[in-house]
Amino acid sequence: MAEPSAPESKHKSSLNSSPWSGLMALGNSRHGHHGPGAQCAHKAAGGAAPKPAPAGLSGGLSQPAGWQSLLSFTILFLAWLAGFSSRLFAVIRFESIIHEFDPWFNYRSTHHLASHGFYEFLNWFDERAWYPLGRIVGGTVYPGLMITAGLIHWILNTLNITVHIRDVCVFLAPTFSGLTSISTFLLTRELWNQGAGLLAACFIAIVPGYISRSVAGSFDNEGIAIFALQFTYYLWVKSVKTGSVFWTMCCCLSYFYMVSAWGGYVFIINLIPLHVFVLLLMQRYSKRVYIAYSTFYIVGLILSMQIPFVGFQPIRTSEHMAAAGVFALLQAYAFLQYLRDRLTKQEFQTLFFLGVSLAAGAVFLSVIYLTYTVALYAISAVYFAGVMVRLMLTLTPVVCMLSAIAFSNVFEHYLGDDMKRENPPVEDSSDEDDKRNPGNLYDKAGKVRKHVTEQEKTEEGLGPNIKSIVTMLMLMLLMMFAVHCTWVTSNAYSSPSVVLASYNHDGTRNILDDFREAYFWLRQNTDEHARVMSWWDYGYQIAGMANRTTLVDNNTWNNSHIALVGKAMSSNETAAYKIMRSLDVDYVLVIFGGVIGYSGDDINKFLWMVRIAEGEHPKDIRESDYFTPQGEFRVDKAGSPTLLNCLMYKMSYYRFGEMQLDFRTPPGFDRTRNAEIGNKDIKFKHLEEAFTSEHWLVRIYKVKAPDNRVTLDHKPRVTNIFPKQKYLSKKTAKRKRGYIKNKLVFKKGKKISKKTV
Repeated sequence: MAEPSAPESKHKSSLNSSPWSGLMALGNSRHGHHGPGAQCAHKAAGGAAPKPAPAGLSGGLSQPAGWQSLLSFTILFLAWLAGFSSRLFAVIRFESIIHEFDPWFNYRSTHHLASHGFYEFLNWFDERAWYPLGRIVGGTVYPGLMITAGLIHWILNTLNITVHIRDVCVFLAPTFSGLTSISTFLLTRELWNQGAGLLAACFIAIVPGYISRSVAGSFDNEGIAIFALQFTYYLWVKSVKTGSVFWTMCCCLSYFYMVSAWGGYVFIINLIPLHVFVLLLMQRYSKRVYIAYSTFYIVGLILSMQIPFVGFQPIRTSEHMAAAGVFALLQAYAFLQYLRDRLTKQEFQTLFFLGVSLAAGAVFLSVIYLTYTVALYAISAVYFAGVMVRLMLTLTPVVCMLSAIAFSNVFEHYLGDDMKRENPPVEDSSDEDDKRNPGNLYDKAGKVRKHVTEQEKTEEGLGPNIKSIVTMLMLMLLMMFAVHCTWVTSNAYSSPSVVLASYNHDGTRNILDDFREAYFWLRQNTDEHARVMSWWDYGYQIAGMANRTTLVDNNTWNNSHIALVGKAMSSNETAAYKIMRSLDVDYVLVIFGGVIGYSGDDINKFLWMVRIAEGEHPKDIRESDYFTPQGEFRVDKAGSPTLLNCLMYKMSYYRFGEMQLDFRTPPGFDRTRNAEIGNKDIKFKHLEEAFTSEHWLVRIYKVKAPDNRVTLDHKPRVTNIFPKQKYLSKKTAKRKRGYIKNKLVFKKGKKISKKTV
């Protein structure tokens, strides 16, 4: 066995002596591959040529690439496990339950899909929503979430693994968090290196910005959409680098899944065209870019229009116009490149000047026209309002990737300084293609070609103390980040809104289950076709848990219908009763937090009901009527008489004036608003209390049916005809015959004789 030369021995000793050798092996390698350049560099350093690796598992692990692959797989698996486990606080503390409001509709839709099939789901008309209008579910939702959960449920049942569809919905988002980590790793590795990709995967697995929408029980679109977002970006970068139609078609399929899952697909259809536009400005145009974007735009456009809820929006709405504009620009640019190769320089300049002049004139006339109709500002406002929805959630993956790149560079600089000086970094395998095509380069981000003199400069090594201090500081930052993420996830994002918890002074926990208690009462004690009126926040929960018909819900597609409910809540009982009778309302549900100090009740939301109702009914409802002359919104005696007599106020505080919560406060003291209510003598004429939960959090009232006969407000009519004499009864013990009062008298007529005739 040949002995290694001196430089090789020194290099091996430095690797073995460093405790971060495994990490730096990942940080210094691009994709974990060692091309022919590695052997050339090894020989140039004076080392012997490496022997062929032995076959088998031990032979694969004896190579650095084998250990790197095993270490990468282990880190990704641990990141997936950490992300999945950190999202289970709500399940451990409470139970496996759907959270919030929108997830209840998603769960109800998924249950319908699993029970009746895909085509029944697409054609499902939900008669329990928006009574009496109803809702066509298949054409008003992004079906990707429901189809994903239904497909997983079908696969598990096919494998004879009995799982309820609710459990699939609860654990879907934590499961997809691991896929998001893998897709982020792939994207960051493609843009930078493998070490940064592993750090990015670990960051996004536990970052609170992503966990807030993907905890167990949060069965919402964002739980799977962030994975689709990252994976689409990865496939796009792969498509541009290779110019392969295969990778581009994979990118189109991933984009199609993203469109089916979330409305945030507009970020993709705007960012990818922006990327192509910047490449054109930087003179990085190549056939790879042309093939990738032309295929992506055409196929992606056709696929996205297959979603019923999207329809023809990709060719009509403003947020898709940037993609169409860049597509036209790319075709024009490619056509100019084609002409430049076949025309003389003078002819090309003349044609180019003419084309630019015509384009500038068309743009100028369009701007003048739009300015004249005052539509330019509207179009730009609609565009940015549609694009910048939920910016924080889409910003989270980018922050994780940039942070991972920063940490990777710091570790590489402070831990790999000696190794870099002894063994220069290996050129990437893609450099050979760059050398063959120096004019059309699409390098990795951050790859800057150094001057020959800069490459020949020797870097001075850092002292061990500086390296140790910086390393410890970086590790402390990472540990603090992990602790912070765990604490935020545990305390801020792991409490289902349908189950509340409070803590006593001794640390014991009280569970407030009023919501489910009230919904279960509705399900068990009301008619199957009963109609429940409430504010739109609770529509999905009533339909999902109580299985009863609602007037409005969280879809909020019909503002006039919501305003009608707000008008009923804001009016007095008599006016509200007319509205409720016109809508066939059987029960009214309100949320009241004055007993336990719950700040999310309907009294705190009441002004929004007034404002929405005023927008549709300005003659009947005015917001100023519910404030005091000093402009205050008060529920005590100084409150507005309109407020103290409206239906919402009366339903919330009915019988509350008789309740004294403790000896320090008077009866009827509202803990949420810290005030004694102003109207304690509340009585109903058209409603009656049907149910109040244990902690008075949910109150349900039954709407009385109208009387069979409407009572008259005035006295019955009295005649002024009096009899001339007072008749007394002539009935005695001996004379049994009675006397008929006002007996008709008949006069006997004369019979006409024949002689008279």
